[in-house]
Amino acid sequence: MTSIKAVLRKTKLTNDRFPISLRVTKNRRSKFFKTPYTVLEKEWNPTVGEFNKRSLNYIQNNRLLNKYKERAYSIITDIEIENEFYTLEDFENTFRNKKNPINQNIFTFGDQVVADMRAAGRMGNGRAYYDTLNSLKRFRRNRHLTFKEINCAYLDKYESYLRSRGGTDSGIGVRMRAIRALFNMAIKHGYIPESLYPFKVYKIAKLKAKGFKSALSLEEINRIVALDLMNHLHLLHFKKYFLFSFYTRGMNFADMTHLTWNDIEGGRILYTRSKTKVNFQVKIIKPVQEILNFYKEYPSETNYIFPILLRENLTMKQIENRKHKVMKLYNSALKEIANLALIEKKVTTYVARHSFATCLKHKGVSTDIISESLGHQNIVITQTYLKSFNNSVLDDATEVLLS
Repeated sequence: MTSIKAVLRKTKLTNDRFPISLRVTKNRRSKFFKTPYTVLEKEWNPTVGEFNKRSLNYIQNNRLLNKYKERAYSIITDIEIENEFYTLEDFENTFRNKKNPINQNIFTFGDQVVADMRAAGRMGNGRAYYDTLNSLKRFRRNRHLTFKEINCAYLDKYESYLRSRGGTDSGIGVRMRAIRALFNMAIKHGYIPESLYPFKVYKIAKLKAKGFKSALSLEEINRIVALDLMNHLHLLHFKKYFLFSFYTRGMNFADMTHLTWNDIEGGRILYTRSKTKVNFQVKIIKPVQEILNFYKEYPSETNYIFPILLRENLTMKQIENRKHKVMKLYNSALKEIANLALIEKKVTTYVARHSFATCLKHKGVSTDIISESLGHQNIVITQTYLKSFNNSVLDDATEVLLS
């Protein structure tokens, strides 16, 4: 049994008035919820929890106060229909969300999602949502934006805005998927009704990238291998990062960042891919061993293989900021490396992953082992394929890159 009563809080305000709250009691536990009303103590009837006749407009004020109580009882009724064993916390979540539209403001809700992700260490995801929210704020010119306003027509206009600023299908798709995820989370938590969901009409699938997938040939990879950087020492680490990624089945930068000497065991690199949580065992072939040998002798105060994170025990935010900074330098360096190697294609950190798959295909390796979708089209399916073969098959496939 749940009871609701309007009560005065004990803290007197500077104008000698007291704030009025709703006291919700269940199983001898109580929680208090603010209302917008205050009252002088002499104008309040504590027995029935109402304004008395000494209060100006007491009839109207009591009617408004009763609306608060009626809404609270309505919420309790709805909750009880779904769960007879509900708690005060269940009521609180629903009451506060309906009272304070974090329920309606996508920016307020999104900022909280970003904060939660960062607190959980999901810095990459947090940055993706953060960037999307900032993009939406620029489009909205920092004005309040409710979930209700984001319908199919609004998304079409936002898409046009992104294209006018040079956005590609791939980049726009990232933004739209983040917005869709925020809708799904808000609906899941009961902040908004499912009827507001705009993605039944606006289809993100149309944004599937169909452009050219940049990949280097094995001949171009070997040009990078042979590149003499004696006069360009600032590029040395980045060349090694790129080749290490290529020869380790396209290991991505985030995973290389956290790779430690403890991850090497029995001639293999053992790691869990941060993006998909899939476990990998990568054989250390000759080019990888040479890179490891270089970093084994490289001065370092940490157990990390690569000098990307320069100190141990960094906070999640510090790690994310450092990765973001080095990634920008890395991609800039790859442009220089491509120019020096007379490669006209655009080379970025992710090209190593796609190049790995493409080179294996050109070497005649079965697409059942390394599919076209490695990295760019459908990473999950590719990793499913990889898990279905034993390590010796994958080792042999990687070895062909040296022949």
